[in-house]
Amino acid sequence: MKIKYLLLFLILLLFGCASKTKLVPLGQASFESYRLDTQEYLKNNRVFVTENQAFELANNSPREWRPKGKPKKGILLVHGLGDSPWSFTDLGPALAKNGFLVRAILLPGCGSNPADMIEVSLEDWRKVVAQQADILGTLVDELYLGGFSNGASLALEYAYKNPQVKGLLLLSPAIKSKVGVDFLAPLAAVFKDWIMVPRSGQPEKDAFRYRIVPTNAFAQFYYLSVSVRRLLRDQPFDRPVVMVLSESDSVLDVPFIVKAFEEDFTNPASRLIYYGKSEKNLPDRSYYRTDYIPEFRISSFSHMGAMFSPTNEYYGFNGKEPMCDNGQSDRAQKRCQAGDEIWYSAWGLWKPGKIHARLTFNPYFDWQFQIIMEVLSPSRKAPNKGALTN
Repeated sequence: MKIKYLLLFLILLLFGCASKTKLVPLGQASFESYRLDTQEYLKNNRVFVTENQAFELANNSPREWRPKGKPKKGILLVHGLGDSPWSFTDLGPALAKNGFLVRAILLPGCGSNPADMIEVSLEDWRKVVAQQADILGTLVDELYLGGFSNGASLALEYAYKNPQVKGLLLLSPAIKSKVGVDFLAPLAAVFKDWIMVPRSGQPEKDAFRYRIVPTNAFAQFYYLSVSVRRLLRDQPFDRPVVMVLSESDSVLDVPFIVKAFEEDFTNPASRLIYYGKSEKNLPDRSYYRTDYIPEFRISSFSHMGAMFSPTNEYYGFNGKEPMCDNGQSDRAQKRCQAGDEIWYSAWGLWKPGKIHARLTFNPYFDWQFQIIMEVLSPSRKAPNKGALTN
């Protein structure tokens, strides 16, 4: 009898959490209609953080970069948990200059307000990826997908089910979390909307991404990671893949994912780009570079650091938006915010005498891009030695 009442309580609780949030409208017949509908949604639902609302709308809405002439290749880019299409502000134009029709989507629940992710579902994310990948695939001879973190897993999942996808670009793919109790996130989401809240003096978001996400977002992240691990277990992925990983990633189980690359991503053209302390035991198809670069004041690479050029106006070496909330002491965070000299690292690194902001740029960006082109455009060859981006 007690079990019966407990089940009834849980059912009522779930009904009480029924969706009241209107998400980004989907189902459009073209990318342009989808972009305009999403921008209108953001106008009415985004909580703006700067006075320049037009700038925020442009960078959180779906984006497109077109090559010269008629494109033969297209790539759909999918951002990470709580991020936006702006995540590809450096990568998108570079791909377009190399002949790709590039489109970056906005996942439902993102771009407006972190609370909008309380009721979003994995199916909402899958739907927009499928719709826009299908549309892009009708316009080009060769379809590719790419993504960062959660978005990389969405790209991989779609590609498994759609053999017309020729290859993938996976930046810090969220195949397995480093958090050993991530399986508890779906249960926690039933009872608690938020696990983490911003530290004192830190906003919930900046102009381009959320700095916190609700418990439900972690639950959907977990469901997706289970799905892609099941796919990899059942059948290797045999098309070309570029995978980028950082040894010091605070989010991912990096050794597990390296092993998955070696065993489950079987195409001989696939490449792993690995930033870390040592290249020992890396798979044969790997490119390695050290993640300690004192000339850039870098102590280690972060989960998000590979995506942006060091010249990026906001997240670059001299960018306007240093991420001072990086697991440091309150005193170190305040000194970072006050403009003291900072070093860069993955989240949570402490070093005596140094203040660490989150690493939000990649000094090997140009070299990394050449490897991406080596895989996605096989006629191109990557250099043997990596050079830092000036």
